[in-house]
Amino acid sequence: MAKKFLLVMVLLIPILMGIAWYLFPQQTENATVNPPANRTLRQDEVASVEKPCSNEHPEWRIAQSIEDVAITESLSCEPDNPYEVAAAVKGTNNISMATLMQTDLAQDALVMSDDLDHDGDPDVIRIKLEVVELNGFSPDGDYLMNTFGIAPGIQPGLWVYAPKSRGMGVKNFNSRVANPILRAPSPSIRVEQGDKVFITLENTHYLPHTIHLHGVDHPWHNSQGEDNDGMEEHPVFPGGSHTYEIQPRHAGTMLYHCHVQTAQHMMMGLGGLFVVEENQPNNWVQTFNIGAGQVRHPSVSVSKTYSQEVDLLYQSIDKRLSQIVQNANDPRLISQRMAHDYNMTESFENYFLLNGHSYPYTLRDGMIIAAANEHIKLRVGNLQRSAIALHVHGHKATITAYDGVDQPESQQITRDVFDIAPAQRLDLSLRTLDDGLHSYGPGLWMFHDHVPTGTTTDGMEPGGNMAILAYKPLVDEQGMPKMHEDALSELFNPNYYAKQTALWQTGDFKQLLGLAGKIAPNYWQIIIFALAAGLALGLLIVVILSTTRKRPS
Repeated sequence: MAKKFLLVMVLLIPILMGIAWYLFPQQTENATVNPPANRTLRQDEVASVEKPCSNEHPEWRIAQSIEDVAITESLSCEPDNPYEVAAAVKGTNNISMATLMQTDLAQDALVMSDDLDHDGDPDVIRIKLEVVELNGFSPDGDYLMNTFGIAPGIQPGLWVYAPKSRGMGVKNFNSRVANPILRAPSPSIRVEQGDKVFITLENTHYLPHTIHLHGVDHPWHNSQGEDNDGMEEHPVFPGGSHTYEIQPRHAGTMLYHCHVQTAQHMMMGLGGLFVVEENQPNNWVQTFNIGAGQVRHPSVSVSKTYSQEVDLLYQSIDKRLSQIVQNANDPRLISQRMAHDYNMTESFENYFLLNGHSYPYTLRDGMIIAAANEHIKLRVGNLQRSAIALHVHGHKATITAYDGVDQPESQQITRDVFDIAPAQRLDLSLRTLDDGLHSYGPGLWMFHDHVPTGTTTDGMEPGGNMAILAYKPLVDEQGMPKMHEDALSELFNPNYYAKQTALWQTGDFKQLLGLAGKIAPNYWQIIIFALAAGLALGLLIVVILSTTRKRPS
């Protein structure tokens, strides 16, 4: 009988301990029904709300001429540096030192010479590119270096191509923020049909890379009999350089990207648009379009038909992949973790970027700002892992080219959703003609990926690659959309994308739709927990004493 009783006690102990574990009380509980108040943020959760626009260089927005280069107006919050536009058009060797010093370009970043066809523009173009790491691990402390935010509070590890630069990788001695020329996405590159183009990759990075000219007419060997296709079998190792040579015969919208560990390196950011412009007299094209977006010096052929031109590059990031470069700075560890430990077939897309940013940062430099009755050329490239379904609210655009191949007018399709596969490009003709077809009239019209995940940032919406086609009367003097003040004050807050604030945290509905507060604990739960835990402990003591008691001799 005693043995049976002891067995029952042994069986009861884990049951009682399980009940006690399940009922373990907290100081407060998550609210379920009718919480008493919204949850307030703790002091360590509070982050400062960013200014939607820093308005750092308002003088860059105006139309101007530098080094005889006509630079169009840009109304965006963060316009391109017009001195860098002038250098991208004339070449760093054909501008004054005073202009060059207003840029971050190295003196040999872009060298133009030799008007071979005697039509008034240079035909030998020498481009030098580097690979730069953004938001990478710092060996000097627990912080990131060369920081570049894609959205409030979000700084994933990135690799980008950048024009060869001079000076520091950061803005100044007291900053960890990346030099403005070092940013995502890799710059759009433009050359003219028939130009002799030499693209040199000077690999200052710690891993090998290449440049593959995707869709661009190029021979398999360069003039030295070396690799000219940028494949994985011919990597450019750290400290080395390699020159790719082309003389493209076909104009169109193409790509360039790294072809070493292609899936990982492209998803880390190593890719951009490569545009071959039609050969025209006196056609000084803007070789670099830093950060993509509006082209402030369109080519001769584009200017004949369109009022403005915009580059739209879509990319995605897996945060597990991007964190690899933020947790180590030994190339052996990074290579092992990226090639062996990380499985690309199990990857996720957590961040969706348009021109290097996610919403709301896309409002700073990713908006299309237009007037009524404009004709706008859009060059769209998809370098994210998945397909996109680009949708423009209030407008229907026309596909004029697929993958750099112009379509006959009879085969051009007008629609409001455009399916774009990975690595595919579309040229779109967008009209702001208020006729009920091309445009429904002036407004702040959203454009975005209609695949639902594309408008999220690590699951938070609104985010992702959302942007706005804004008509000029609805844009303020800093290039930000009017009528969005409440939304901007909430979304330019790192807490929002850290999932620490509610979707609707201000206004009349704050109490109803804010984060649920905490409620007092269930005291019956505490009593039952105490009884179960006490009884389990008592039974355990009895069992121990019963099994260790000496038997009578």
